[in-house]
Amino acid sequence: MNHKIINGNLLIFDGEKFKTEKKDLYIKDGIIAAIGEYAGEDTKWEVTDAKDRLIMPGLINAHTHVYMTLLRNYADDVDFSEWLFNRVSPVEDRLPVEAAYWANLLGFAEMFRTGTTSYVDMHMYKCMSAKAARDAGIRAFIGRGLVGNDLFEDGLRRYEEAMAERKEYESSRIKIILSPHAPYSCSEKLYRQVAEEAEKHGLLKQTHLSEGITEVENVLKETGKTPVKWLYDIGWLNEKTILAHCVQMRDDDIGLLADSGASVVTNPASNAKLGNGFAPAVEMQKKGVNLCIGTDGTSSNNTLNMFREMGILSLIHKGIQKDSTAMPAQSVIAAATVNGAKALGMKDELGEIKEGAQADLIFIDLKSPSLFPNNNIISSLCYSANGSEVESVMVEGKFVMKNREFLTIDYERVCWEVEKITEKYL
Repeated sequence: MNHKIINGNLLIFDGEKFKTEKKDLYIKDGIIAAIGEYAGEDTKWEVTDAKDRLIMPGLINAHTHVYMTLLRNYADDVDFSEWLFNRVSPVEDRLPVEAAYWANLLGFAEMFRTGTTSYVDMHMYKCMSAKAARDAGIRAFIGRGLVGNDLFEDGLRRYEEAMAERKEYESSRIKIILSPHAPYSCSEKLYRQVAEEAEKHGLLKQTHLSEGITEVENVLKETGKTPVKWLYDIGWLNEKTILAHCVQMRDDDIGLLADSGASVVTNPASNAKLGNGFAPAVEMQKKGVNLCIGTDGTSSNNTLNMFREMGILSLIHKGIQKDSTAMPAQSVIAAATVNGAKALGMKDELGEIKEGAQADLIFIDLKSPSLFPNNNIISSLCYSANGSEVESVMVEGKFVMKNREFLTIDYERVCWEVEKITEKYL
Protein backbone atom coordinates (compact mmCIF):
# COMPACT_ATOMS: atom_id res chain seq x y z
CA MET A 1 0.00 0.00 0.00
CA ASN A 2 1.23 3.50 -0.89
CA HIS A 3 0.59 6.36 1.50
CA LYS A 4 0.05 10.09 1.20
CA ILE A 5 0.30 11.77 4.57
CA ILE A 6 -1.13 15.26 4.66
CA ASN A 7 -1.11 18.19 7.13
CA GLY A 8 1.70 16.74 9.24
CA ASN A 9 4.75 18.39 10.76
CA LEU A 10 7.85 16.57 9.53
CA LEU A 11 11.06 16.33 11.56
CA ILE A 12 13.77 16.93 8.95
CA PHE A 13 17.55 16.60 9.40
CA ASP A 14 19.52 19.03 7.23
CA GLY A 15 22.89 17.40 7.81
CA GLU A 16 23.66 19.39 10.94
CA LYS A 17 20.46 19.80 12.93
CA PHE A 18 16.80 18.88 13.07
CA LYS A 19 13.98 21.23 12.15
CA THR A 20 10.25 20.89 11.52
CA GLU A 21 8.51 21.51 8.22
CA LYS A 22 4.78 21.29 7.51
CA LYS A 23 4.68 19.34 4.25
CA ASP A 24 2.92 16.35 2.74
CA LEU A 25 4.79 13.06 2.66
CA TYR A 26 4.55 10.39 -0.04
CA ILE A 27 5.49 6.77 0.63
CA LYS A 28 5.71 4.26 -2.20
CA ASP A 29 6.78 0.61 -1.93
CA GLY A 30 8.05 1.18 1.59
CA ILE A 31 10.30 4.08 0.60
CA ILE A 32 9.87 7.83 1.05
CA ALA A 33 9.11 8.85 -2.53
CA ALA A 34 8.61 12.60 -2.10
CA ILE A 35 8.33 15.43 0.41
CA GLY A 36 5.97 18.28 -0.41
CA GLU A 37 4.94 17.36 -3.94
CA TYR A 38 5.01 14.11 -5.88
CA ALA A 39 6.04 14.39 -9.52
CA GLY A 40 6.14 10.70 -10.40
CA GLU A 41 3.73 8.49 -12.28
CA ASP A 42 0.06 8.30 -11.31
CA THR A 43 -0.32 6.30 -8.13
CA LYS A 44 -3.17 5.31 -5.85
CA TRP A 45 -2.60 6.67 -2.36
CA GLU A 46 -4.01 5.73 1.03
CA VAL A 47 -4.44 9.20 2.54
CA THR A 48 -3.71 9.82 6.22
CA ASP A 49 -4.50 13.19 7.80
CA ALA A 50 -1.70 13.96 10.27
CA LYS A 51 -3.03 17.27 11.57
CA ASP A 52 -1.50 18.10 14.98
CA ARG A 53 0.96 15.25 14.55
CA LEU A 54 4.73 15.25 14.34
CA ILE A 55 6.10 12.66 11.92
CA MET A 56 9.67 11.73 12.74
CA PRO A 57 12.11 8.90 12.04
CA GLY A 58 11.54 5.83 14.16
CA LEU A 59 13.96 5.59 17.07
CA ILE A 60 16.88 3.16 16.86
CA ASN A 61 17.59 1.22 20.05
CA ALA A 62 21.22 0.37 19.34
CA HIS A 63 21.75 -2.14 22.16
CA THR A 64 19.33 -4.36 23.99
CA HIS A 65 18.40 -7.93 24.94
CA VAL A 66 14.70 -8.14 24.18
CA TYR A 67 14.29 -11.71 25.47
CA MET A 68 15.03 -10.31 28.95
CA THR A 69 11.58 -8.70 28.97
CA LEU A 70 10.53 -11.79 30.93
CA LEU A 71 12.88 -10.64 33.71
CA ARG A 72 11.53 -7.13 34.12
CA ASN A 73 11.90 -6.07 37.78
CA TYR A 74 13.19 -9.54 38.67
CA ALA A 75 16.71 -8.81 39.93
CA ASP A 76 16.83 -5.26 41.22
CA ASP A 77 18.99 -3.45 43.79
CA VAL A 78 21.90 -5.89 43.69
CA ASP A 79 25.46 -5.43 42.41
CA PHE A 80 26.46 -6.31 38.87
CA SER A 81 28.06 -9.70 39.64
CA GLU A 82 25.12 -10.79 41.77
CA TRP A 83 22.70 -9.58 39.10
CA LEU A 84 24.43 -11.40 36.23
CA PHE A 85 25.81 -14.61 37.71
CA ASN A 86 23.41 -15.46 40.55
CA ARG A 87 20.10 -13.96 39.45
CA VAL A 88 19.81 -13.61 35.68
CA SER A 89 22.00 -16.42 34.31
CA PRO A 90 20.33 -19.25 36.27
CA VAL A 91 16.91 -18.23 34.93
CA GLU A 92 18.24 -17.96 31.38
CA ASP A 93 19.64 -21.48 31.68
CA ARG A 94 16.32 -23.02 32.64
CA LEU A 95 13.98 -21.15 30.31
CA PRO A 96 12.73 -23.13 27.29
CA VAL A 97 13.70 -21.77 23.89
CA GLU A 98 10.08 -20.98 23.02
CA ALA A 99 9.82 -18.58 25.94
CA ALA A 100 12.06 -16.13 24.09
CA TYR A 101 9.53 -15.82 21.27
CA TRP A 102 6.83 -14.47 23.57
CA ALA A 103 9.31 -12.34 25.50
CA ASN A 104 10.39 -10.70 22.26
CA LEU A 105 6.82 -9.96 21.18
CA LEU A 106 6.16 -8.38 24.56
CA GLY A 107 9.27 -6.26 24.12
CA PHE A 108 8.24 -5.21 20.62
CA ALA A 109 4.87 -4.09 21.94
CA GLU A 110 6.64 -1.76 24.37
CA MET A 111 8.97 -0.58 21.60
CA PHE A 112 6.11 0.27 19.26
CA ARG A 113 4.20 2.06 22.02
CA THR A 114 7.26 4.23 22.71
CA GLY A 115 8.41 4.88 19.15
CA THR A 116 11.19 2.39 18.41
CA THR A 117 11.22 0.92 14.90
CA SER A 118 14.75 -0.60 14.79
CA TYR A 119 16.82 -2.36 17.41
CA VAL A 120 20.17 -4.10 17.83
CA ASP A 121 19.90 -7.25 19.89
CA MET A 122 22.17 -9.81 21.53
CA HIS A 123 20.26 -12.97 22.40
CA MET A 124 20.83 -16.57 23.46
CA TYR A 125 17.87 -18.58 22.17
CA LYS A 126 18.07 -20.17 18.73
CA CYS A 127 16.06 -18.31 16.06
CA MET A 128 13.36 -17.05 18.44
CA SER A 129 14.38 -13.40 18.19
CA ALA A 130 14.38 -13.41 14.38
CA LYS A 131 11.12 -15.34 14.21
CA ALA A 132 9.41 -12.86 16.51
CA ALA A 133 10.86 -9.87 14.61
CA ARG A 134 9.62 -11.31 11.34
CA ASP A 135 6.12 -11.80 12.71
CA ALA A 136 5.89 -8.38 14.39
CA GLY A 137 7.25 -6.40 11.43
CA ILE A 138 9.99 -4.57 13.34
CA ARG A 139 13.43 -3.82 11.86
CA ALA A 140 15.98 -6.00 13.62
CA PHE A 141 19.75 -6.40 13.77
CA ILE A 142 20.18 -9.60 15.72
CA GLY A 143 23.22 -11.34 17.16
CA ARG A 144 23.46 -14.71 18.88
CA GLY A 145 25.76 -14.17 21.85
CA LEU A 146 29.06 -16.00 21.21
CA VAL A 147 31.38 -17.25 23.96
CA GLY A 148 34.43 -19.47 24.25
CA ASN A 149 38.06 -19.85 23.30
CA ASP A 150 37.69 -21.02 19.69
CA LEU A 151 34.80 -20.15 17.38
CA PHE A 152 35.06 -23.52 15.67
CA GLU A 153 35.42 -25.66 18.78
CA ASP A 154 33.78 -24.66 22.07
CA GLY A 155 32.08 -21.69 20.35
CA LEU A 156 30.86 -23.64 17.34
CA ARG A 157 27.31 -24.46 18.44
CA ARG A 158 26.39 -20.82 18.99
CA TYR A 159 28.09 -19.72 15.79
CA GLU A 160 26.21 -22.34 13.79
CA GLU A 161 22.96 -21.17 15.38
CA ALA A 162 23.72 -17.61 14.29
CA MET A 163 24.41 -18.63 10.72
CA ALA A 164 21.32 -20.87 10.62
CA GLU A 165 19.28 -17.91 11.81
CA ARG A 166 20.77 -15.83 9.03
CA LYS A 167 19.95 -18.42 6.38
CA GLU A 168 16.33 -18.79 7.48
CA TYR A 169 15.32 -15.27 8.51
CA GLU A 170 17.56 -12.61 6.99
CA SER A 171 15.60 -10.17 4.84
CA SER A 172 15.33 -6.48 4.02
CA ARG A 173 14.21 -5.92 7.65
CA ILE A 174 16.20 -8.54 9.53
CA LYS A 175 19.99 -8.67 9.56
CA ILE A 176 22.30 -10.93 11.54
CA ILE A 177 25.28 -9.51 13.45
CA LEU A 178 28.22 -11.51 14.80
CA SER A 179 28.21 -10.93 18.54
CA PRO A 180 30.99 -12.13 20.86
CA HIS A 181 29.64 -11.49 24.32
CA ALA A 182 32.45 -9.74 26.20
CA PRO A 183 36.19 -9.85 26.98
CA TYR A 184 35.50 -11.87 30.13
CA SER A 185 33.68 -14.61 28.18
CA CYS A 186 35.62 -14.67 24.88
CA SER A 187 39.28 -15.25 24.07
CA GLU A 188 41.44 -13.14 21.80
CA LYS A 189 41.44 -16.02 19.33
CA LEU A 190 37.65 -16.03 19.18
CA TYR A 191 37.54 -12.26 18.66
CA ARG A 192 40.02 -12.60 15.78
CA GLN A 193 37.99 -15.42 14.25
CA VAL A 194 34.79 -13.37 14.50
CA ALA A 195 36.48 -10.47 12.73
CA GLU A 196 37.54 -12.79 9.92
CA GLU A 197 34.06 -14.30 9.58
CA ALA A 198 32.41 -10.88 9.65
CA GLU A 199 34.69 -9.68 6.85
CA LYS A 200 34.11 -12.87 4.89
CA HIS A 201 30.32 -12.64 5.08
CA GLY A 202 29.97 -8.85 5.05
CA LEU A 203 28.44 -8.71 8.53
CA LEU A 204 28.45 -6.14 11.30
CA LYS A 205 29.84 -7.16 14.67
CA GLN A 206 29.03 -6.10 18.22
CA THR A 207 30.26 -6.76 21.74
CA HIS A 208 29.94 -5.52 25.31
CA LEU A 209 33.04 -3.54 26.24
CA SER A 210 34.44 -1.83 29.34
CA GLU A 211 31.12 -2.04 31.14
CA GLY A 212 32.47 -2.42 34.66
CA ILE A 213 35.63 -1.82 36.68
CA THR A 214 36.30 -5.53 37.30
CA GLU A 215 36.28 -6.29 33.57
CA VAL A 216 38.78 -3.52 32.84
CA GLU A 217 41.08 -4.47 35.71
CA ASN A 218 41.10 -8.15 34.71
CA VAL A 219 41.94 -7.39 31.07
CA LEU A 220 44.69 -5.00 32.20
CA LYS A 221 46.10 -7.71 34.45
CA GLU A 222 46.02 -10.37 31.72
CA THR A 223 47.14 -8.30 28.72
CA GLY A 224 48.66 -5.10 30.07
CA LYS A 225 46.08 -3.20 28.01
CA THR A 226 42.62 -1.77 28.51
CA PRO A 227 39.82 -3.69 26.74
CA VAL A 228 39.59 -0.90 24.15
CA LYS A 229 43.36 -0.97 23.46
CA TRP A 230 43.31 -4.77 23.37
CA LEU A 231 40.62 -4.91 20.67
CA TYR A 232 42.14 -1.96 18.83
CA ASP A 233 45.51 -3.67 18.62
CA ILE A 234 44.08 -6.89 17.17
CA GLY A 235 42.24 -4.88 14.51
CA TRP A 236 38.76 -5.63 15.80
CA LEU A 237 37.56 -2.04 15.92
CA ASN A 238 36.38 -0.45 12.67
CA GLU A 239 33.35 1.28 11.16
CA LYS A 240 31.46 -2.04 11.16
CA THR A 241 31.84 -2.46 14.92
CA ILE A 242 29.18 -1.60 17.52
CA LEU A 243 30.36 -1.38 21.13
CA ALA A 244 27.88 -1.45 23.99
CA HIS A 245 28.54 0.52 27.19
CA CYS A 246 32.19 1.78 27.12
CA VAL A 247 31.70 3.17 30.62
CA GLN A 248 35.12 2.65 32.18
CA MET A 249 37.42 4.53 29.82
CA ARG A 250 41.13 4.76 30.67
CA ASP A 251 44.23 6.35 29.12
CA ASP A 252 43.58 7.17 25.45
CA ASP A 253 40.62 4.81 25.04
CA ILE A 254 38.33 7.51 23.62
CA GLY A 255 40.97 8.59 21.10
CA LEU A 256 41.37 4.99 19.95
CA LEU A 257 37.62 4.63 19.53
CA ALA A 258 37.48 7.79 17.45
CA ASP A 259 40.42 6.69 15.32
CA SER A 260 38.91 3.26 14.68
CA GLY A 261 35.53 4.48 13.39
CA ALA A 262 33.65 2.13 15.74
CA SER A 263 30.27 3.21 17.09
CA VAL A 264 29.58 3.36 20.83
CA VAL A 265 26.17 2.73 22.38
CA THR A 266 25.63 4.42 25.71
CA ASN A 267 23.07 2.83 28.05
CA PRO A 268 22.72 5.41 30.83
CA ALA A 269 19.79 3.92 32.77
CA SER A 270 21.18 0.38 32.85
CA ASN A 271 24.72 1.49 33.65
CA ALA A 272 23.48 3.68 36.49
CA LYS A 273 21.15 1.04 37.90
CA LEU A 274 23.87 -1.61 38.01
CA GLY A 275 26.28 0.82 39.64
CA ASN A 276 28.75 0.82 36.75
CA GLY A 277 28.74 4.58 36.24
CA PHE A 278 28.20 6.60 33.05
CA ALA A 279 30.01 6.49 29.75
CA PRO A 280 31.93 9.74 29.09
CA ALA A 281 29.53 10.56 26.26
CA VAL A 282 30.34 14.27 26.04
CA GLU A 283 34.06 13.59 25.68
CA MET A 284 33.32 10.92 23.08
CA GLN A 285 31.30 13.35 21.00
CA LYS A 286 34.00 16.00 21.25
CA LYS A 287 36.56 13.55 19.88
CA GLY A 288 34.30 12.44 17.04
CA VAL A 289 33.04 9.06 18.24
CA ASN A 290 29.71 8.06 16.65
CA LEU A 291 27.52 7.98 19.78
CA CYS A 292 24.27 5.98 19.78
CA ILE A 293 21.70 5.16 22.47
CA GLY A 294 20.43 1.83 23.77
CA THR A 295 18.22 0.75 26.62
CA ASP A 296 19.99 -2.55 27.35
CA GLY A 297 17.59 -5.27 28.52
CA THR A 298 14.60 -4.77 30.80
CA SER A 299 16.25 -6.83 33.51
CA SER A 300 18.72 -4.02 34.04
CA ASN A 301 16.87 -0.89 32.88
CA ASN A 302 13.81 -1.77 33.38
CA THR A 303 12.19 -0.50 30.18
CA LEU A 304 12.71 -0.45 26.42
CA ASN A 305 11.54 3.17 26.26
CA MET A 306 13.96 5.20 24.17
CA PHE A 307 12.32 8.54 25.01
CA ARG A 308 13.05 7.88 28.67
CA GLU A 309 16.64 7.01 27.77
CA MET A 310 17.04 10.20 25.73
CA GLY A 311 15.92 12.38 28.62
CA ILE A 312 18.18 10.60 31.09
CA LEU A 313 21.17 10.88 28.76
CA SER A 314 20.87 14.63 28.45
CA LEU A 315 20.15 15.36 32.10
CA ILE A 316 22.87 13.22 33.65
CA HIS A 317 25.57 14.75 31.49
CA LYS A 318 24.43 18.28 32.21
CA GLY A 319 24.81 17.35 35.86
CA ILE A 320 28.14 15.53 35.47
CA GLN A 321 29.62 18.36 33.41
CA LYS A 322 28.00 21.07 35.55
CA ASP A 323 27.08 22.61 32.22
CA SER A 324 23.47 23.21 31.17
CA THR A 325 24.52 23.31 27.50
CA ALA A 326 26.07 19.82 27.55
CA MET A 327 24.35 17.05 25.57
CA PRO A 328 21.69 19.31 24.00
CA ALA A 329 18.43 18.00 22.58
CA GLN A 330 19.74 18.16 19.01
CA SER A 331 22.63 15.82 19.88
CA VAL A 332 20.42 13.41 21.78
CA ILE A 333 17.89 13.09 18.96
CA ALA A 334 20.75 12.51 16.52
CA ALA A 335 22.13 9.75 18.75
CA ALA A 336 18.75 8.02 18.67
CA THR A 337 18.28 8.33 14.90
CA VAL A 338 20.95 9.33 12.36
CA ASN A 339 23.87 8.09 14.47
CA GLY A 340 22.18 4.74 14.93
CA ALA A 341 21.65 4.50 11.19
CA LYS A 342 25.34 5.19 10.60
CA ALA A 343 26.32 2.45 13.05
CA LEU A 344 24.11 0.02 11.15
CA GLY A 345 25.66 0.90 7.81
CA MET A 346 22.38 2.48 6.70
CA LYS A 347 23.27 6.16 6.55
CA ASP A 348 20.75 7.99 4.33
CA GLU A 349 18.44 4.96 4.52
CA LEU A 350 17.36 5.08 8.17
CA GLY A 351 17.07 7.72 10.86
CA GLU A 352 15.96 10.52 8.53
CA ILE A 353 12.95 11.69 6.59
CA LYS A 354 14.37 12.18 3.12
CA GLU A 355 13.63 10.97 -0.37
CA GLY A 356 14.89 7.44 -0.91
CA ALA A 357 14.99 6.56 2.79
CA GLN A 358 13.08 3.71 4.36
CA ALA A 359 9.63 4.72 5.59
CA ASP A 360 10.29 3.80 9.23
CA LEU A 361 8.26 6.52 10.91
CA ILE A 362 6.46 7.38 14.12
CA PHE A 363 3.51 9.74 14.54
CA ILE A 364 3.47 11.82 17.71
CA ASP A 365 0.39 13.58 19.07
CA LEU A 366 1.43 17.19 19.55
CA LYS A 367 -1.72 17.86 21.56
CA SER A 368 -0.57 15.42 24.26
CA PRO A 369 -0.54 17.21 27.64
CA SER A 370 3.15 16.45 28.08
CA LEU A 371 4.06 18.26 24.84
CA PHE A 372 1.57 21.12 24.67
CA PRO A 373 2.00 24.00 23.99
CA ASN A 374 4.47 23.29 21.18
CA ASN A 375 6.90 26.08 22.01
CA ASN A 376 9.94 24.05 20.91
CA ILE A 377 9.22 20.66 19.39
CA ILE A 378 12.91 19.67 19.27
CA SER A 379 13.33 20.30 22.99
CA SER A 380 10.09 18.56 23.83
CA LEU A 381 11.29 15.30 22.29
CA CYS A 382 14.23 15.21 24.69
CA TYR A 383 12.88 16.87 27.85
CA SER A 384 9.10 16.38 27.80
CA ALA A 385 8.20 13.26 25.83
CA ASN A 386 7.71 10.03 27.77
CA GLY A 387 6.67 7.74 24.92
CA SER A 388 2.94 7.86 25.58
CA GLU A 389 2.64 10.52 22.89
CA VAL A 390 3.35 7.98 20.12
CA GLU A 391 0.11 7.34 18.27
CA SER A 392 1.11 5.34 15.19
CA VAL A 393 4.20 3.48 13.97
CA MET A 394 5.23 2.49 10.46
CA VAL A 395 8.06 0.17 9.36
CA GLU A 396 8.94 -0.20 5.68
CA GLY A 397 5.84 1.77 4.81
CA LYS A 398 3.48 -0.54 6.72
CA PHE A 399 1.63 0.41 9.88
CA VAL A 400 2.50 -1.93 12.74
CA MET A 401 0.57 0.26 15.20
CA LYS A 402 -2.17 2.71 14.25
CA ASN A 403 -4.09 4.94 16.64
CA ARG A 404 -2.35 3.04 19.47
CA GLU A 405 -3.74 -0.30 18.27
CA PHE A 406 -1.26 -3.08 17.51
CA LEU A 407 -1.76 -4.47 14.01
CA THR A 408 0.88 -7.20 14.01
CA ILE A 409 0.93 -8.34 17.64
CA ASP A 410 -1.87 -10.15 19.47
CA TYR A 411 -1.13 -8.45 22.75
CA GLU A 412 -3.67 -10.35 24.85
CA ARG A 413 -2.22 -13.66 23.65
CA VAL A 414 1.30 -12.42 24.40
CA CYS A 415 0.34 -11.48 27.98
CA TRP A 416 -1.31 -14.86 28.49
CA GLU A 417 1.75 -16.76 27.27
CA VAL A 418 4.20 -14.64 29.26
CA GLU A 419 2.19 -15.08 32.45
CA LYS A 420 2.29 -18.86 32.06
CA ILE A 421 6.06 -18.80 31.50
CA THR A 422 6.86 -16.57 34.47
CA GLU A 423 4.65 -18.59 36.81
CA LYS A 424 6.52 -21.77 35.89
CA TYR A 425 10.12 -20.66 35.53
CA LEU A 426 10.70 -17.54 37.62
